[in-house]
Amino acid sequence: MKVVLGGTFDPVHDGHRALFDRAFELGDVTVGLTSDDLAPKTRSVDRHVRPFDERREDLEAELASLAAEYDREYEVRELTEPTGIATEPGFDVLIVSPETEDGGRKVNEIREEKGLDPLEIEVVDHVEAEDGDIISSTRIVSGEIDEHGNLTPEREGRPPAGE
Repeated sequence: MKVVLGGTFDPVHDGHRALFDRAFELGDVTVGLTSDDLAPKTRSVDRHVRPFDERREDLEAELASLAAEYDREYEVRELTEPTGIATEPGFDVLIVSPETEDGGRKVNEIREEKGLDPLEIEVVDHVEAEDGDIISSTRIVSGEIDEHGNLTPEREGRPPAGE
């Protein structure tokens, strides 16, 4: 199977890893990584996003280990439109999170308008942080949690290291 998913992935965290893991379980993976121009337009919260090349380097490091583990191929492509590369022929499955499921349906509408078969939409549940809220890049960048969902020392009521 040919699997596709997309996002900003800044920084990569355990929620993203759950998406990637499911993608590689299903087949060879193509990841659309938002361009520097598109990334701010796809964020629900205004925050700094690292440059494309830095995000791509980190993403490829994550994907390479999973590709080897599952003996699959992967490719990272630049996304310049919100519906991205999933509207192109050649894919079978679209991996989404609960909040991007509507976007997946939009992708299938566009595919049908183009005369393409709809993609199977695979929804991967959020990964929760230790406080029961979801792990998100925004929470990590704001310093609430780390990439694994652990509360930062400041949030746990402990003083930061070195104090």
